[in-house]
Amino acid sequence: MARKRPLVAGNWKMNGLGASLAELKALKQRLEKTPVPEAEIMVCPPATLLAQARWALTGTDILLGAQDCHPLPSGAHTGDLSAEMLADAGASAVIVGHSERRSDHGETDALVNAKGKAAFRAGLTAIICVGETEKQRGDGETLDIIRHQLAGSVPKEARGSNTVIAYEPVWAIGTGRTPSLDDILRTHAHLRRRAGDIALLYGGSVKSKNAREIMALAEVDGVLVGGASLDAAEFWAIYTAGQAAAGA
Repeated sequence: MARKRPLVAGNWKMNGLGASLAELKALKQRLEKTPVPEAEIMVCPPATLLAQARWALTGTDILLGAQDCHPLPSGAHTGDLSAEMLADAGASAVIVGHSERRSDHGETDALVNAKGKAAFRAGLTAIICVGETEKQRGDGETLDIIRHQLAGSVPKEARGSNTVIAYEPVWAIGTGRTPSLDDILRTHAHLRRRAGDIALLYGGSVKSKNAREIMALAEVDGVLVGGASLDAAEFWAIYTAGQAAAGA
């Protein structure tokens, strides 16, 4: 396992207003009662909440991440945010190459690669997402797709110290469906042979009921959680599953 402690990261996607910071405060209160956390926890709210979340989480071990960045540090790119801006707002990591960015915005492997480099430039950890569609899975192309995405999306400068790779089967995101444990194990073993000491997360309909068995798998260094991370109680249950897996 690349990480000494599992990472449980929550991607809020395009959800959350100021009132949602109450969920972060609830997480903070729960974490304060955990003397020696055996897992790391990260929350990636929308950019509009980053600065407020930074202050809400002051004094905790909860990491703060962002959801996307522009490849350039500045310029005439209305509506975009540079990695430097995200770091300035309090983020320590940024998700790049999520399947929703790839499909909704036509992001290519080359663009994801450039965004990963931008994250490194700003001192952020790049959480680089890869994953196959349902058709690709049905055609038996999962490992080929993953290999291709890794080759194109992960910068040569990627190391265990600045990069996390998240395997998220597109067909499992938000559907309530997940691959079998054997499928996750096989895909992560495939990833490990190419990722070296880079941490590997699994994402796609992660819930408290399946989190522990997923994180107990070899080469799974944590999870990237979507909708379930919006609820402090459910996200905390996933986090404690990570602690249990780490202590097993």
